[in-house]
Parts: sequence; structure tokens; C-alpha cells
Amino acid sequence: MAKNANHFFDYIETFINSADAGLKELVLESKNAFTHLHLKKNDFFVREGEICQYFCYIESGIDIDGEEKTTYLALRNSVTSSLNSFLFGKPSRKNIKAISDCELYVIDLPNFKKLVETNAAFHQFYYNLIEKQLCLIDDYRIDLLTLTPEERYLKLLSTEPKLLQEVPLHYLASFLGISSRHMSRIRKNVK
Repeated sequence: MAKNANHFFDYIETFINSADAGLKELVLESKNAFTHLHLKKNDFFVREGEICQYFCYIESGIDIDGEEKTTYLALRNSVTSSLNSFLFGKPSRKNIKAISDCELYVIDLPNFKKLVETNAAFHQFYYNLIEKQLCLIDDYRIDLLTLTPEERYLKLLSTEPKLLQEVPLHYLASFLGISSRHMSRIRKNVK
């Protein structure tokens, strides 16, 4: 792992109590388990219908899940995967594509399972990450059903302002369930 991997371990630490979980052991084990992967803008991390080979941490860049319908936006210092495909060997139901050049740290399934089973820090990180993601998915689903497009945009503006600065409008509109034209009107009215 490269020297920038420290960002990855800082990210993991936000999910675990490092005093209890053995972060030092995780660092040592991860140096062999994670590898560096560079994606150029418009490269695919996984294509719909293919098996996702990796779980990854995004060191830099932006990945999106979906092209026609954006279901997830992954920025620097976050993780992504087509998890059902990765864990169970099923064809991915989505595309994950780099919308800017990306530097990733990836782990394949055998190494991932080994870390989850044998490293307390990684196990705690993964459990807490999944728990957080389930809560975010639940909030997102409820927001789509209960908030107006303007309210969804304002919520995104207050909770994830970086997305609005770094992600092209059509991806944000799709993610929020709003047409690009309506999104442009909302943005003009908010400024």
C-alpha cells in the first residue's frame, strides 16, 4: 500500500474504537490484502451483468453507481462496491463508473473474508459501515417518498455540499429523483 493509505486507516478509525480493536494489526494485514487501482475518467469499476471483483476505498476521485439512474455517489474517503455481486458472485445490477480520475485501494473477496473473520478492527469497521449505510438507505428512501424535490435538494446542500460542487448536475438530479431541467430551476431559486 502507498503512503496515502494513511487516509484509508483514518477513515476506518472513524468507525471503530482503535484502542480495543487492534488497528495496528489491521494496518499490517491490509498492506498485503489491499492493492492500488487507478481508474481514468469514464472507466468502469464494474459493469452491469459482470461480477464485481472488489470492495474498494476511494482515495481520490468520484464514482457513481448507475448511469441512467444514479443510485449512489461515492466521493474521496468513502467506500463502494456492488456488494451483492461482490459477496455472492451474482451479476451486478448496476454500473459503477469513475466520473473523474480515481485512486482506489481494492481488496478481493478471499482477502476481504479473511480480514472480516480474523481481524477485529476490520470486522468492527465493516459491521459499523454496513449499519451506517443501512440507515442512510432508509433515510434516502423515506426522503424520496416524503420530501419535495426542493426539500431533497436543500437537504443535500446542507448535508453533502461537496457533492454539489464536484458532481455534474445530471447525476445529482438523477440521484435526487428530479429531472435535470427541474434541478436547474431549483438551483436558481436557492441561490
